[in-house]
Parts: sequence; C-alpha cells; structure tokens
Amino acid sequence: MFNDRKIPYIKLIPIILLSFILLRIVNDIEVLTNAASVFISYISSFIWAFGIAYLLNPIMVSIEKKFHTKRALTLLIIYVCVLGISFFSITILTPNIGVSIRELTDATPGYIAKTQIWVSNNMDKLQLLDKYGVTKYLEQATSTFMSNLTRYLNTGINFAFLTAVGFTSSFMKFLLGFVVSLYLLKDKETLILNIKRLIYAVLKKENADGLLKFSNEANNIFSGFVIGKFIDSVIIGFICFVGLSILKMPYVILISLIVGVTNMIPYFGPLIGMIPAFFITLLDSPVKAFWVLLFIIILQQFDGLYLGPKILGKSVGLSPLLIILSILIGGGTFGVLGMFLAVPTMAIVILLANRFISRRLKEKDIKL
Repeated sequence: MFNDRKIPYIKLIPIILLSFILLRIVNDIEVLTNAASVFISYISSFIWAFGIAYLLNPIMVSIEKKFHTKRALTLLIIYVCVLGISFFSITILTPNIGVSIRELTDATPGYIAKTQIWVSNNMDKLQLLDKYGVTKYLEQATSTFMSNLTRYLNTGINFAFLTAVGFTSSFMKFLLGFVVSLYLLKDKETLILNIKRLIYAVLKKENADGLLKFSNEANNIFSGFVIGKFIDSVIIGFICFVGLSILKMPYVILISLIVGVTNMIPYFGPLIGMIPAFFITLLDSPVKAFWVLLFIIILQQFDGLYLGPKILGKSVGLSPLLIILSILIGGGTFGVLGMFLAVPTMAIVILLANRFISRRLKEKDIKL
C-alpha cells in the first residue's frame, strides 16, 4: 500500500526536472545564445563543407549517371570547374565591382549637384507652379531627398566594405570547408549508411522508416528549390549583364550582380534589386535610369512567366499567398537568409500539416 501511494509522486520527478531545466534556460537565455554562437563559429567550416557538398551533390550524381564516371574523376572535374569559376570571379569580377563602387562613390557629389541645378533651372521655367509656391517646395524637397540619398548611399557602401572585410576574415574557414566537402562527397554513401544504422538502432522500425521517408522528401524540396533558384538567378544576372551592355549603361557589372543576387528571393527579390539599380543609374542620367527600370521589369516578367517555372517547376508546390506569407515571416525573423529559406521551409511545414490532417481524418473515418 505504501509503494502504491509513492508511485504517482515518483512519476512526477521527470516533469519537475524538465520544468527546472526549462526555467534555467529561460533565465539564462543570453548565456545560452552566446554559447550557441561560439559553438557555431567553431563548426562553421563544417557548415560550409555541408553546404558546398549539398550544392555539388546533384551535379556529381548527374555526371555519374550520364557518363558512368568513377567518383574520383567526377570530383576532379567538378572541383576543377568550381576553382576555375572562383578564380575568374576573384581576378575579374571582384576588381570590376570594386572599381564600380569606387567610381560611384567619387561621382555621387557631382551627380547630386547636377541634379539640383537641373531641377532648379526647370522649376524656374514653370511660372504657374512658382505663383503658388510649389516651385520652392519642390526645390526644398529635392534638396532634402538628394541629401538623404547621399547619406544612404554612403551607408550602403560602407556596409558593403564591412561585409567584404567580414567575408575576407572568414575566407580561411570557407577554404577549409571547401576541402572537407570533397571528403563528404567522396564518402557520401558510407556516411548515409551509418546515419541510417544509427536511426534504426535508436528508433522503432516504423518510426525510422517514416523519418527517412520524410528526410528524403524534405531533401527533394530543398535541393530542388535552392539549386533551381541558384541556376535561375545566374541566368537572369547574365542576361541582365548582356542587355545592359548592349544598351551601354553605366555600372553594368554592379547592377547585374545586384539583380542576380536579389533574384534568389521569390516575389520580393525583383523589386528589391530593381530599386538600387534604378537609383544607381539615376545618378548618371534620368533617361538611362528609365531604360534600366524598363529593362529589368521586362527581364523579371520573362523570369516569372517563363524561365522560373521552366527551371523550378513544382519544386515547392505552394500557392502565391503561402509563399508571400512565408517570405514575410522568414524575413522578419531571420532577415535576407530567412526570406530565401522560408519558401522550402513552409513547403515542408505544409507537407507535415497535410499528413497530420489526413491521418486524423482517416482515424475519424471522415472523407472530405
């Protein structure tokens, strides 16, 4: 009888311990966050390695299936190509981008002065506006706007340089990750087999089967979206470079890079890239800025209506409403990276939700 009365209290001990641990975590959340940041910085090279291997794996699989090459030769081809592209970017693209940013910084005061003179001269010709005091108001508004634009451009350029410095300081970690990714791809099958063995050893067979099935589906969603969007953005950036070069626009490489990078963000990316491209060109010529704006709008329509669906297909299978919702949540929570990864993450959440709902409806014998 004594033991029967004690058993319920003994069962409460794990709950009490768990509550105590959660309370300590909440009270020391800043310490926990700092510790997590330090830990992530230590394993950042392996994070880079996993990311690089994850992006290169589909290329490796495609080459091996199509040409029946051995793993060593496949990896040699892939990494030589990647190193060649990296060398081209470092020796040709990066210096040109730096030159464009420096020229833009040096020329900004002159552009602003010319714009203010142009606005002042043209406003003086409009006597009707001057009669009602509109001319003076527009001149003041223009002067304020251009002053703010100068500050924003300087802030943005300083941020770009600070980002470049931060990237340079992390370059060794990237190189180490690049080397480690080679071994991850080389021993991919062995690593996957060991992970499967661990999962089946820890979980029941039906739970392990479900987890592996879900992992495979999540991998298909993420890889299909990330790799497809990357290819799509590279093509859009290249077309932008060719088009702006034909139109003889200024800062072609810088604008093409902005358009290509921001295109990685669904829906909002084209708008985000269009705004700085327009204002950068506006400092040189309002007419050229108009043509750049028109060209990018046409380019993004081509991407949205033809190129994007052709490459991405139905990799995520989300409605536009869910995509926009996921981007807003991801961007508000984790910034630009959150905006990019929010779409495949939302697709996985919807997949889990649909399975849960279907299972519950089946248990209740409800057909809808």
